[in-house]
Amino acid sequence: MTYITSKKQKMTSRRAVAPIIATLLLVAIAVVGGSIVFVFSQGFFSSAQVSGSPNIESLKFTGYDASDGTNLLNHDGTTYLAANTPGNGLILGEDVSVYLQSNSVGKVTLGEVRFGGAVYNYTSSGTPTAGQYSVLTAGPGSFLSTSSAELQPGQQVTIVMNLGENIKNGRDTQFKLTTANGAVFVGTIIAGQQSG
Repeated sequence: MTYITSKKQKMTSRRAVAPIIATLLLVAIAVVGGSIVFVFSQGFFSSAQVSGSPNIESLKFTGYDASDGTNLLNHDGTTYLAANTPGNGLILGEDVSVYLQSNSVGKVTLGEVRFGGAVYNYTSSGTPTAGQYSVLTAGPGSFLSTSSAELQPGQQVTIVMNLGENIKNGRDTQFKLTTANGAVFVGTIIAGQQSG
């Protein structure tokens, strides 16, 4: 009996090799898994890199003039003679101006401009008609005359929109600008007021 007991003691007194092997296997699996993730991510990031300079667009709304008056204030403090009739609210064919500043590294091309529920199209002719907008660069009458509405880095402008729909005074109205690259900038304009 002592022989069996001593053999049993020998077997239970020695540590098993299994926990050490299991630990080594887990470490090996973790290293292989980490290597696979590293190789995958390196391949993904090198193929996803954009050649050339980054094109980060940033526009800042610096104010607006949606007052119901004949003169609208511009971004540079001058006034623009609007086609508004004072006292009748903002109706179809009247003007609203929004001040923008480009904080982008490169030029920004304006795409879709929405005010309220209407979409406004760019015109380079100067004074916009109903459903159009133009870009005032300086003073009361210096409009952007390029074929597309492009803002240079750091440039401040006033977007003059000729309303394509009636807007009630005191109403918060969304102004949404989408660039040609798809960046979206949203601001709120209170009809009948001036800010900035």
